[in-house]
Amino acid sequence: MYPIPTQAALSESLTAQTTMPGPAMLTDRYELTMLSSWIADGVQDRKAVFEAFGRRLPHGRRYGVVAGLGRLLPLLRDFRFAPAELAYLRDAGAITRACADYLESWSFRGDVDAYREGDCYFAGSPILTVSGTLGDVLVETLVLSVLNFDSAIASAAARMVVAAEGRPIIDMGSRRTHEQSAVAAARAAYLAGFSATSNVAAGYRYGIPTTGTAAHAFTMSFQDEREAFASQVRALGSGTSLLVDTYDTEQGIRTAVEVAGPGLGAIRIDSGDDLGEEAKKARLLLDGLGATSTRILVTSDLDEYNIAAMADAPVDGFGVGTRLVTGSRGGPNCGLVFKLVAVADSDSPDAPLRSVEKRSRSKASTGGRKVAYRVLDDDGHATQERIVLRSSPDPDEPFPGRVLTIPVMRGGVVVHDPTLEQVRAFHEQAMSELPPTALEVADSTSGAHLTAAL
Repeated sequence: MYPIPTQAALSESLTAQTTMPGPAMLTDRYELTMLSSWIADGVQDRKAVFEAFGRRLPHGRRYGVVAGLGRLLPLLRDFRFAPAELAYLRDAGAITRACADYLESWSFRGDVDAYREGDCYFAGSPILTVSGTLGDVLVETLVLSVLNFDSAIASAAARMVVAAEGRPIIDMGSRRTHEQSAVAAARAAYLAGFSATSNVAAGYRYGIPTTGTAAHAFTMSFQDEREAFASQVRALGSGTSLLVDTYDTEQGIRTAVEVAGPGLGAIRIDSGDDLGEEAKKARLLLDGLGATSTRILVTSDLDEYNIAAMADAPVDGFGVGTRLVTGSRGGPNCGLVFKLVAVADSDSPDAPLRSVEKRSRSKASTGGRKVAYRVLDDDGHATQERIVLRSSPDPDEPFPGRVLTIPVMRGGVVVHDPTLEQVRAFHEQAMSELPPTALEVADSTSGAHLTAAL
């Protein structure tokens, strides 16, 4: 018979499970293995440069969108280990005694240069560069965790915004991903052009507009659809949005207008084999009932492809969930990696950096510290992304184009901190630089995208 734990033991166990670790604990154990080994050799403080980039874009994509920098930089600023965390790592055998002693007073104090959040990137773009010491490899997992997820969401969202051709899109992905990922996804989608989110935590944390209608469960909780609509209109007014497809869409629209009047704000259609056709029939019916200003919103497993297919449909807005946060083609990850590209061979502060690169087939990297710029034609459209190898940044060096790599942290201090609205505006500018072929939604990459070239 198993012993019954005491209430005190249960409380202690629950506290241990719910205590949130600091940013430094959001790492893989092999980072600590490397650090312990470098400390044993006495080389952990040698100068080093690490770079985050993608070897290729996901299938069917002509560009990616950088996102997550605004979340990442505060985490790097606070990247250090608490005493309790070090005690856990020692007890788990994840670090040596010498490594534990080193980390007691260590925190991230490196320099970070990066593409601005909201900018576009391509295969090979040096999206983020960490200049510091070998010990700064500890930030790798966190950098990739944030940038891979947020950039994947923003990249998908940007394509959906292009496909929507100016019609608003609402993020509705909260119930299809981790609860905190849902908040990050809402932020990434908003900076890429989405108009609102259903997630109130994202609205509270980032000031993103929130919106929502009601679920089918609300309609089914009443004796009939009329009672459900009447309840919602009494609570929220005739400007609300009514979900009309629980039983029969045509009858639902008729009942909605009868209850709310011709000033009904919107209807939402969440089902049907062809949402574009459903919207056309709904528009004719609404206009015939005098509800000419009532908007039509559609939802149900939308992505950039079926949004583009509704280009001529009388749809006033879209709600996107599953295929935003789980990925319409293989999941929310854009394949960014973090590699050592330069290292000093001595402990001297003035030691030169030796370029290093990985040569594995299909997983090669290019060594050396890099800075990128985008070449623009006379119409302001990007023609090429150029990458320059250089040992240190020089903001005064002239470039025949827009410089992409800017300082965002110096000595562990954040020096680039735009608001989300500023990031959103910058993203719109960056998208305007893309050539028209890059904005095509068709699932193809042949000859229609830029490349990052040395």
